[in-house]
Amino acid sequence: METEETTRRVTRRRVRTRANLLDAAFQVFAAKGFGRVSIEEVCEAAGYSRGAFYSNFDSLDGLFFALYRQRADLIAEQVSGALALDGPDLDVPAAVDRVTEVLLLDLDWLLVKTDFLVHAAREPKVAETLLEHRARLRGAIADRLARARGFTPPPAVLGDIDGAAHAVVAAYDGVTTQLLLDKDVEHARVWLKQLLTALLTDGSGSSPRAH
Repeated sequence: METEETTRRVTRRRVRTRANLLDAAFQVFAAKGFGRVSIEEVCEAAGYSRGAFYSNFDSLDGLFFALYRQRADLIAEQVSGALALDGPDLDVPAAVDRVTEVLLLDLDWLLVKTDFLVHAAREPKVAETLLEHRARLRGAIADRLARARGFTPPPAVLGDIDGAAHAVVAAYDGVTTQLLLDKDVEHARVWLKQLLTALLTDGSGSSPRAH
């Protein structure tokens, strides 16, 4: 008869196996490219069998989305932590400073994400899932901006909260694309800060306010 302690041990082992597979997959994807990696290579890198893989993921796409959620949660945590310090009165320039200091700019992750974006562009069902993840990220940004008392996005971002969230994500995408080529993380942070400040303020360096 299975005891509660045995169940806990099995659960801990399963969690550890899943985490090891994710870590190994990330390293292999970054080194070889998402489209050039097989399930067998992920298993070999992690030291597990195909059975262990399939007990946790149904495909490489499924494993990638687990990685994506992991990184997206980290980014959301970083952004939320940076924005939470202002309370309801969001000081946009100061918040942008904090966000660009802590935001994840990991070259290996950007390589993996870009490979998968190309893969998703050719696979409608994969693209649909990726779009849902991106929509949730924009939604989290829009929610924080909407809760900022008196904040009104300037016309440069189409004048509404959803437009502001789209602009923030687009700025991040653009800066990280350049980062993949020049590998200059510090310049990427400076450029992202300038873009977000221009997008989310009235140009004077002050947060726009409703009149």
